[in-house]
Amino acid sequence: MSQRKLSLQEQLLKSGLTTDAKAKQIRSEKRKQQRHNNAGEDEARRLAQKAREAQAARDRELSQLKKEQAEQKEIAAQIRQLIDQNRREQADVDDGSAYKFSDDNKVKTVYVSEAIRDQISNGRLAIVKCEQHYEIVPADVALKIKARDERCVLVLNDQQQAEEKIDDAYAAYQVPDDLIW
Repeated sequence: MSQRKLSLQEQLLKSGLTTDAKAKQIRSEKRKQQRHNNAGEDEARRLAQKAREAQAARDRELSQLKKEQAEQKEIAAQIRQLIDQNRREQADVDDGSAYKFSDDNKVKTVYVSEAIRDQISNGRLAIVKCEQHYEIVPADVALKIKARDERCVLVLNDQQQAEEKIDDAYAAYQVPDDLIW
């Protein structure tokens, strides 16, 4: 009895409980349903791919942001190092004069000796800002700091401009010694 087992549909046809037309209709509906399921799977795959691409874009943006923050920290550390290595001692000179400059549209004051004041005016020294503190550094160091971050350099007078002031039309007029702005 090696007879092949009949499917349920074939058994129903053989017994006369259904017709060929009805069987074809059922097979057709079954194929349509499978195609619909495959289309649903394709839609799910497409949505999953779209979600992966969106996540990759967010990851790239976050990576770029972290990279920029790391670069900013590195630049700040370089500036701090330049200032620490080249700062001039100005330990709040009591008998010094006030040198006024602007920082964020506010007038700030640093007390320095007359020699340092003259060097700042002539462009040999500069005033820079590091972590809410003001430091005096040589002009060449200030130029290096300015290349990294312009906002840190507050006062950097041009040396050529200082030399031109000597040859100006008012050179013959004497400036009072107590004139400070």
